[in-house]
Amino acid sequence: MPQPIPQAKVWSLDPRTGERRAEVAVESDTAAVDRAVTAAHQALPALADRLVRARLLLAAADALAKAGDELVNTADAETALGSARLTGELARTAGQLRAFATVAREGALLDVVIDHPATPGAGPVLRRWLTPIGVVGVFAASNFPLAFSVLGGDTASALAAGCPVVVKAHADHPATAELAARLLHAAAREVGVPAAVLGLVHGFAAGVDLVRHPALRAVGFTGSLRGGRALSDLAAARPRPIPFHGELGSLNPVVVTERAADERAAEIGTGLAGSVTLGAGQFCTKPGLVLVPAGPAGDRLAAATAAALAEVPAGVPLDGRIGAAYLAGCQARAALPGVASLTAVPDAEAPGRRLRPCCLELPAALLIEAEPEPDAGAGAGAGAATGAGAGNADHTLLLEECFGPLVVLARYRDAAEAAAVLARVEGSLTATLHTTPHEPEAAHWLPSLAAIAGRVLVGGWPTGVAVLPAMHHGGPYPASTSNSTSVGATAVERWLRPVVYQDAPPELLPPELHDANPLRVPRRVDGQLERPNA
Repeated sequence: MPQPIPQAKVWSLDPRTGERRAEVAVESDTAAVDRAVTAAHQALPALADRLVRARLLLAAADALAKAGDELVNTADAETALGSARLTGELARTAGQLRAFATVAREGALLDVVIDHPATPGAGPVLRRWLTPIGVVGVFAASNFPLAFSVLGGDTASALAAGCPVVVKAHADHPATAELAARLLHAAAREVGVPAAVLGLVHGFAAGVDLVRHPALRAVGFTGSLRGGRALSDLAAARPRPIPFHGELGSLNPVVVTERAADERAAEIGTGLAGSVTLGAGQFCTKPGLVLVPAGPAGDRLAAATAAALAEVPAGVPLDGRIGAAYLAGCQARAALPGVASLTAVPDAEAPGRRLRPCCLELPAALLIEAEPEPDAGAGAGAGAATGAGAGNADHTLLLEECFGPLVVLARYRDAAEAAAVLARVEGSLTATLHTTPHEPEAAHWLPSLAAIAGRVLVGGWPTGVAVLPAMHHGGPYPASTSNSTSVGATAVERWLRPVVYQDAPPELLPPELHDANPLRVPRRVDGQLERPNA
């Protein structure tokens, strides 16, 4: 008889040293993934009642708060993000759970629409609503061990939608994942629903098996472009393709106008340095490319940025792989012709264990192709840059995200040159404009920025995402693979699908679709919006 292959152990590691802290679990084999997804699918009816979902989410939020110290300490030991940052993230995570409890309870997520024929019997009666899509697979993110992990926004929004979840834990914080899952399971027992409404699996192969499982109906992912694209392709190649809602990477460009640089060079430079180095630059919204005017005002801004970065101590990467990739990325970019280093370029003195800030500078013309691609957009601006000097294909590396505290300052000579650079920037989560009040040119920038980003800021810095109903955290590819958001109330829409009942008698319908509206859900009836609880 063949002997079973032993499963690899899952270790919790100290990112400061790379040493093992503790054995946490074993990697999930195909059978373990199947058990988790199958159990989650069987638990789907337990989430049919929206009030039960709301109670579950509130109980989970309370459990997080009670275990706050243990969660923060465990997460810090695995990520080196610091107790202050993680305490704030814990509050955000609990707040998300409570917010989605409200979304579930109110019923607006159902998007109920009822249409009766103008004359009875002259046409069908249509009743449309949104229903849970089924079991959702969630991939935890390396840089947010709480807010984008086991009990993060993807999980909270899926449970609010009525979908059980199976989470693929991130290898950087498996102990934190196990603790969070236990808290949710305790909340489930308190509310009276099966613990299987949340499953947890570990290991690279488990992620592949999860996406391939025939009972899975959608995926939420936050991570690298390479890993996300591979999983997205896997989801599309299934016999029954499923939606893949991925956040894959973002350059987050910033435009600083001439007047803004002239009036606030020191302020903008200092703010930029703080945003670039927040969380050791390991935020998906870190500004990576800043368009700065070429004149004296831009010189002052660049000097202020470099001076502020020099005061920031080296940070700890989430893992050695991220640290090594950052070092290699800085060195490759700094070696390009025409690129100047305004700070020391990080080297291999402490390979993979420290992230020192890096600021590079180059003429914006080096980022402009001699002949823009057909879909580059910004026709006049791109045309104006033709022959401006310097189409060098190697410089496209500077238009790609480098995860960590690296920022590139592109010094533009005029608005057309800046617009031509923006035309080459791929989809981003954010785009930022620093301008002055009543500046004539300011309004012309917003459409260009909105074309490449899901959130456009005027002033301020993109790191830090307000968890509010109006927030959109997504953007054109590769920032995300769909038009949805992973933050804010509308994140729940990813896990719902529309169903229309035609001429169904009341006794067969759910109460939310009855004419009398006994559950008082918001809806639109015969074209008129009704808000019974308003």
